[in-house]
Amino acid sequence: MRKLRPDTVLWGHVTHYLQNGYSPEQIAGTLAIVHPDIPTLQSSHETIYTAIYAMPRGELRTEVIGWLRFGHAKRRPRARGEDRRGRIPDMVSIHDRPPEIEERLVPGHWEGDLIKGAHNRSSVGTLVERTTLFTVLAKMEDASAASAVKSFGHVLNRIEAQKRLSMTYDQGKEMAGHPQLAEDTGIKVFFADPHSPWQRG
Repeated sequence: MRKLRPDTVLWGHVTHYLQNGYSPEQIAGTLAIVHPDIPTLQSSHETIYTAIYAMPRGELRTEVIGWLRFGHAKRRPRARGEDRRGRIPDMVSIHDRPPEIEERLVPGHWEGDLIKGAHNRSSVGTLVERTTLFTVLAKMEDASAASAVKSFGHVLNRIEAQKRLSMTYDQGKEMAGHPQLAEDTGIKVFFADPHSPWQRG
């Protein structure tokens, strides 16, 4: 019997992350961090891809495939109206990002995100390099701006300088300390529009 089926708790976790813009590679790594002692809540990215494409043809299969990163450009914003997360000072918009980043011509440009565990008891930062899709996870003490600066800074400074050129992030409040992160690592930080996480991937 397949481990990853639509009637399992694991499938619920996987589809939650897919809907929020995470790739199967990111999901596999995150599940291993968030649920290190629960094998039934872990999965390889190959298993996730296989489970999606093994679904019977129909509306549900089409919807799930649409959640994969290559389908996010077609998604509508998940919320409308005023952005309740608060505006981050000194943001540089994704629309001001150099075209070579969008075209993935040069390695060293990263997509950042934050994933929270069950009941917000744990937080993991993710960094995905846009050209190679190399993924790094940063364990955080909490979802605060101070933790984001510390954890992302620690991970980025272990990467050689010419391969840490920029990071694109959503407007989560945990990135309020981006000027300090830029100073600590030399990386340029760009921000996606509110409620538009698919712009990053």
